[in-house]
Amino acid sequence: MKIHFIAIGGSAMHNLALALHKKGDTITGSDDEIFEPSRDRLQNAGLLPEKEGWFPEKITSNLDAVILGMHAKADNPELLKAQELGLNIYSYPEYLYEASKNKTRVVIGGSHGKTTITSMILHVMNYHNKDIDYMVGAQLEGFDTMVKISDTADFMVIEGDEYLSSPIDRRPKFHLYKPNIALLSGIAWDHINVFPTWENYVEQFKIFLTKITDGGIIVYNEEDETLSQLVEETPNPIKKYPYRTPDFSVSNGVTLLETTEGDLPLEIFGRHNLNNLEGARWICQLMGIDTDDFYEAIASFKGAGKRLEKIAETQNSVVFKDYAHSPSKVKATTEAVKEQFSDRKLIAILELHTYSSLSPEFLKEYRGALNQADVAVVFYSPKAVMIKQLESIKREQIETAFQREDMVIFTNPADLKTFLYTHNYEDSVLLFMSSGNYGGLDLDELKEYIKK
Repeated sequence: MKIHFIAIGGSAMHNLALALHKKGDTITGSDDEIFEPSRDRLQNAGLLPEKEGWFPEKITSNLDAVILGMHAKADNPELLKAQELGLNIYSYPEYLYEASKNKTRVVIGGSHGKTTITSMILHVMNYHNKDIDYMVGAQLEGFDTMVKISDTADFMVIEGDEYLSSPIDRRPKFHLYKPNIALLSGIAWDHINVFPTWENYVEQFKIFLTKITDGGIIVYNEEDETLSQLVEETPNPIKKYPYRTPDFSVSNGVTLLETTEGDLPLEIFGRHNLNNLEGARWICQLMGIDTDDFYEAIASFKGAGKRLEKIAETQNSVVFKDYAHSPSKVKATTEAVKEQFSDRKLIAILELHTYSSLSPEFLKEYRGALNQADVAVVFYSPKAVMIKQLESIKREQIETAFQREDMVIFTNPADLKTFLYTHNYEDSVLLFMSSGNYGGLDLDELKEYIKK
């Protein structure tokens, strides 16, 4: 097929382009800005556009499909040309469904943990040499791309994001996949720029349950009361399999999962990750992997990219970075690190970076999220607040929201850097949590400083 990507440089979009190119399709694309690692990866595959920008002349009647990325706007000149020609235009999730409609679709959703659970499933399948198609939101060790589409695999495992599908399709992505098997890990309010109320956000998961095929399966975290109620009340005739956090212990800095064959040491840690593991075990079982084989494989799982990733370690200090930014994720990650390293001082650095986290009315959702940190630091950029056209935030609002009078707050990247380079990390754990970059902080440089 001949397929053109509008906004090919996105993290998800360029991975789909690479996957379809590898499959044998003819791929072209455009974008007005392409950053690393997308640029190098597209260039190595011969798919990097010659020039940045939008070129309607690339849109011709011989294209079989046009895939539209979220980065493009509704008035994009290439999109307008495709509409004028009456071409088949797909959002990213629409095309994934189109490519997998004859397969068993396994969709992993939830406000938190979906990337990790999807990654666990792929790790187990890869360990046992099972051929499956997939789409996951993080780069995984042992996988070339975040997307694989083939003509041979019977299953496709899809990370089901609740964010919008495209500039011209305002439906959440996970509404479009029509899963045969689904998992929901929990519900915690997020994306308030799209879902302005808790009730509106929860409604998206209620709708998702109705999209599961008749006779399909929902695996769900029964420890989440809101989610459990939704599953119990759904009118959809589906099979329901609840799961909860398995028993585990921590000994000498190692998490041990209790199994019928004895304690199993894991590379990952944290109650939320053990909960994720149990969800992944259920899905793998439904895909033909028994419990013993699952445990054999999961013992070597080191985590998904940017999820509690260890970036430096010395004899008496360790540094982690995590993508956590929403209140529930920040709380779970902070508690996990403190539980794993209970004898060390925990210094938690959180950047308020997303639209939701910088919104004054949403800040109260962070109450108690950093309670387990011995030193709690929040960084945010007033410039980012201005760019997002939000009401300005005062330091007192952050202290009140987090319920910590001893909170350290920075708005200047230079002040944060000074703090980090003058701190004593003896018997400490340093935890960075953000989907941003702390105003340009060079973590590689900081790692080398800590290692000295």
